[in-house]
Amino acid sequence: MRRRHFLAGAAALTATAALTAPAAHAAPRPAALPTRAEIVAVLRRVADHWIGAHTDPGDNLWANATFFSGLLALHRLTGDTRHLTYARTWAEKHDYALNGGVTTRHADNQCAAQAYLDLYEAEPEQAKIAALEANLHRMTYTDQVDKNDDWWWDDALHMAMAPFARLGVLRADTAYTEKLHRLYTHTKYAEGGPGLYDAASGLWYRDKRFLPGGIVAPSGKPVLWSRGNGWVAGGHVKSLKALPGSHPYVPEYRATLTRLVQAVAAVQRTDGFWNVNLADPTHLPGPETSGTSFFLYGTAYAIRTGLVDRAALEPVAARAWQGLVTKAVHADGVLGYVQKVGDRPESSQPITYDSTADFGVGAFLLAGTELAALAG
Repeated sequence: MRRRHFLAGAAALTATAALTAPAAHAAPRPAALPTRAEIVAVLRRVADHWIGAHTDPGDNLWANATFFSGLLALHRLTGDTRHLTYARTWAEKHDYALNGGVTTRHADNQCAAQAYLDLYEAEPEQAKIAALEANLHRMTYTDQVDKNDDWWWDDALHMAMAPFARLGVLRADTAYTEKLHRLYTHTKYAEGGPGLYDAASGLWYRDKRFLPGGIVAPSGKPVLWSRGNGWVAGGHVKSLKALPGSHPYVPEYRATLTRLVQAVAAVQRTDGFWNVNLADPTHLPGPETSGTSFFLYGTAYAIRTGLVDRAALEPVAARAWQGLVTKAVHADGVLGYVQKVGDRPESSQPITYDSTADFGVGAFLLAGTELAALAG
């Protein structure tokens, strides 16, 4: 049942009303959209530093898989064969398999399939997507096909929406995109009772523990975790890139992404970043790179595809990029201010200039490649 939910008790405010723009009395710093060449130069520096520091390409879990999603987006932009080779070496190390095997239902385990699909598109060989196809076929056709509550946290939308969407298009099989929408609908409108989506604000709670009546910030305001909403933005962008414009669920996915990027634009920090709690700028305030990168990814895509007004949102994207490259990107290519693994604002604190992570680098590469496409 689709229900709009509200904060409980005396503070019966919607999450929208609870959102407060940081530094409300300070005018946003003007920023111009960089050139494509300027963007690519920074992306190469960050990607090459990460690769140089990780001669072993690592595991195939969600965090590292997000890095490879970003790296392969950079490869598509530049054609740099070094990046393709590094990604191929990683995938071959894992035999293009999924953590947990073909019986897994966990979205985190399906994230690696995004890079496998990218590698398949670059160099088509069925073996590269055999495990993914066996896995999603089970969920769609044979294994508890009426079970649609697997995506109980909003991160799952980034991890698994795109694999279902892309396989459905690749095989011209609508059963996969129908299954995707049933899983998505549960997360959005039913998980925890009312669903994780707050229709009033256009933002998402990370999981049911943070729904109204649950965990709140020390101030009593809601917890609308930045990276959680970033994962949601990423999942929508990647799925929209895969699906044809005529697909019946595209209007909903477009509208949801549009609401999200407009909502976060209103609470962007004056330095271009977003705080870890979008609903409370006093809750562990400070720059954070992973959420900021995913919001830039979503905003740049929404501008480029005409979902939002370019004149209104391009300054948001430009400020985000300027903040990232001037504050988070080190001279040697290290990417700082990444909140490491967690599920809320308090996770992996403090977030510092030296805080970095594979998924943060991946998010940054995704953001930059989308911004480069916008810059033309």
